[in-house]
Amino acid sequence: MKRWIQRLGSRRAELDEAAFALPVLLLVSLGLVNLALLGFAAINAGNAANYGARMGSMAQTAPVSAAYAAAQNKLSAVRVGNYTVSVTGGGQPGSPITVSVTYRVPNYFGGLGRLFGVDTPAEFQGRANAIFRQEGW
Repeated sequence: MKRWIQRLGSRRAELDEAAFALPVLLLVSLGLVNLALLGFAAINAGNAANYGARMGSMAQTAPVSAAYAAAQNKLSAVRVGNYTVSVTGGGQPGSPITVSVTYRVPNYFGGLGRLFGVDTPAEFQGRANAIFRQEGW
């Protein structure tokens, strides 16, 4: 009988440890997912900016609209985050074409931070820029 009571006490300790560890593991896992979404959006924005600037630099007519269309086309398949594309420059061979892609990703910990008195933004924001010189021949 004494062994059975000791085993039961040991199992209670294991359950107590699990009750503390599992929420921590869940929060860490969700935090990693949140950061992975942010990284994914940043990489997509950078790729779209590079692709748009390259396509705009090779276009002989309307390089700004070619750069904008190429960047938007690259982002059309992405379903994570919201993106805004802006293009400046171009017009003459050798002039720089700048493509900026701004991205926003929701912060899934925004509401959770307020429970602990930490003011966190509702979404993460970032910007990717690419500059290419317009080719001419």
